[in-house]
Amino acid sequence: MRLLIKTLIGDLAEGIIECANGSEALDTYREQKPDWVIMDVKMPVTDGISATRQIKAAFPTARIIIVTDYDDPRLRRAALSAGASDYVIKDELMRLRELLATPT
Repeated sequence: MRLLIKTLIGDLAEGIIECANGSEALDTYREQKPDWVIMDVKMPVTDGISATRQIKAAFPTARIIIVTDYDDPRLRRAALSAGASDYVIKDELMRLRELLATPT
């Protein structure tokens, strides 16, 4: 899935940094301050919703999009409540490209 996402959005980014879990994503955000974070919900160590909450608490302007297999209203609400900018189902990945290409 990471390779598919990189292929889909590669021309929109100067660089893409991959992390294996939410804890690593927080550490990487702290060091790199990327324009966008694309986060899965289910990850080892720290899940994506917890990591989103932690990143947003430390960096309120961080822009995070949750990309997941789970079309679950409860998870969507939790992600948005944690501070995610949006919640994209993996079946709708072209929407991810549209979100990243939209100027803010």
